[in-house]
Amino acid sequence: MRSRYTAFAVRDRTHLARTWHPATRPDDLEADGPEEWTGLTVVRAAGGADDATGIVEFRARWRSGSDSGELHEVSRFTRVRGRWLYVGGVVDPSA
Repeated sequence: MRSRYTAFAVRDRTHLARTWHPATRPDDLEADGPEEWTGLTVVRAAGGADDATGIVEFRARWRSGSDSGELHEVSRFTRVRGRWLYVGGVVDPSA
């Protein structure tokens, strides 16, 4: 999760594509969103070295001009050939 956050922050589309499951990866990974990601807090994670699936709940803070906010998501991952791949997520899971 931390590497994907960093990839979003520095707009590294190659890393995002490499860590996104091909079945759910969008065709266009052009960076849209806030001007700057300012911090990440991992709330909880489940799934370890012996698991095939996992979840990560996180809060990522952003700033864009005079606006700022937070993205709260519970992300789902699956392990393929030993690597965790992002499958999808629920944004604002408490809503």
